[in-house]
Amino acid sequence: MLEITNLTCSRGDRQLFTGLNFSLKPGSLLYVEGRNGTGKSTLLRAICGLFLADSGDILWDGKNTQSLAEDYTKEVVYLGHHNGIKDDLSGLENLRISTVLDGDDVTEEQIWNALKKMGLKGFEDLPTKVLSQGQKRRVALARLLLNSSKLWILDEPFTALDVAAVDLLQSVIADHISKGGMVVLTTHQEVALTAGQIQRLELGKKKNKNV
Repeated sequence: MLEITNLTCSRGDRQLFTGLNFSLKPGSLLYVEGRNGTGKSTLLRAICGLFLADSGDILWDGKNTQSLAEDYTKEVVYLGHHNGIKDDLSGLENLRISTVLDGDDVTEEQIWNALKKMGLKGFEDLPTKVLSQGQKRRVALARLLLNSSKLWILDEPFTALDVAAVDLLQSVIADHISKGGMVVLTTHQEVALTAGQIQRLELGKKKNKNV
């Protein structure tokens, strides 16, 4: 389980949020809402360990994530605004590297199948610099199909995707949750996944409610 207790984060001399508390159990999704500049991306990066909070604790199964180090980071996959892929490499090559870095033991066939499922059949071995923005995003998101991490942190994952790809990604996320996975995401797009009975956290209020 992921627990956030009394978390406070600032950018420069501007406090984004303070005293933030919430928890996320296996098989759950947390939708982080808020206007631009309220700290959504900062919160997601703090959960991943990519941003140091001013104060408060981020706990994984009751233990501080900073003390857990790699025992925690191996349980987390983060996809931010940037795709995190190398333009000179193909989708295949990018996924080979990401799976090794993630510590996932996958076959070449699984990588081909992940790219195919993401609608990239015929584009697998092209340098990603020649792909459209939507196709580049699909390469990055194909990583989720090969990843065994329990906690997915997704910052605007639907950006640059067409309707079919949005629907596909929603099904991938829903499948992860159904298997006991956890997801924290932000999105400016209206999608069915965030319209149901899910946990919500709205940043930018005078006092954030616990969730």
